[in-house]
Amino acid sequence: MKLAIIGSGMIVNDFLTMVCDVPGIQLEAIVGTDRSMDKMKLLKNEYGIRQVSTNYSDCLNNQNIDTVYIALPNHLHFSFAKQALLSKKNVICEKPFTLNLSEMKELRELALANKVMLLEAITNQYLTNYKKIKEAINTIGAIKIIECNYSQYSSRYDAFKKGDILPAFNPKMGGGALMDINIYNIHFVTGLFGEPQIVNYLANVENGIDTSGILSLDYGDKKVVCIGAKDSTAPIRTIIQGEKGAIIIEGPTSTIDRFTVIDHQNKSEIVDSKVHTHRMYEEFIEFERIIRESDVETMIKHLDHSEIVMSIVDKGLETAGITLG
Repeated sequence: MKLAIIGSGMIVNDFLTMVCDVPGIQLEAIVGTDRSMDKMKLLKNEYGIRQVSTNYSDCLNNQNIDTVYIALPNHLHFSFAKQALLSKKNVICEKPFTLNLSEMKELRELALANKVMLLEAITNQYLTNYKKIKEAINTIGAIKIIECNYSQYSSRYDAFKKGDILPAFNPKMGGGALMDINIYNIHFVTGLFGEPQIVNYLANVENGIDTSGILSLDYGDKKVVCIGAKDSTAPIRTIIQGEKGAIIIEGPTSTIDRFTVIDHQNKSEIVDSKVHTHRMYEEFIEFERIIRESDVETMIKHLDHSEIVMSIVDKGLETAGITLG
């Protein structure tokens, strides 16, 4: 994979600490704005990136680049991914894929028409510990209740209350608690149980954006609550309750460092099967393989999953009366 990184924010800095451990990825370029040039030059020197650019079109015309990793603010995902697909580049796009389901479907059609790969970077779907949870679910009987709480007071919330609207709380830029952190809970749940029958989002809305909220997903035989908050904090924890026991994940659904299986006799087992300390390692190992092998079947499976997530986002925001973009 000959990769161009689009963006230079926090997620890119985090990504670069890990990517050298992934065989087969060659860092061809990093692309950003004029004001981020000094930062990009430092990253280029530190991580051996071949070139720095502020011109996205030049990047897309570069035949040495076959894949772009889009790590930009949410509202830019669609337009940058669309340009790359039209230029016949493979696309890895950070979560949330797009601002709505319609945009995501358009990208999917473009990827298939141009015979390139399109993948959403969403860590939990690729973690070995997540796959182990899928196995452990079969041991705790019929699932009845799932509660995911990812609440983390945002360092930008105080500024938001004073009227300084940063991207994390800007509805025009796809901000808000649902899109920023509760999205991990949605991916976690739908990767286990698929599409729910009913979606409802009870949101705390300030200046047109959800600073926190409770997303309910009704599966008929099981009920799910996904809590995401940027205006308050609480222990970050997920609990899956079955007739014969429970699974408890301490910490965010984006990392799943370990989990505990408990039965009715309070016998417990801690499971930790992670293969790398960095949460993004396993997804990029798989992305490199999918792109190298042109594995369309696996790509489609992941796109089907992402469509369910974006459908839930659409329905949730609609019930809360929130419009993004």
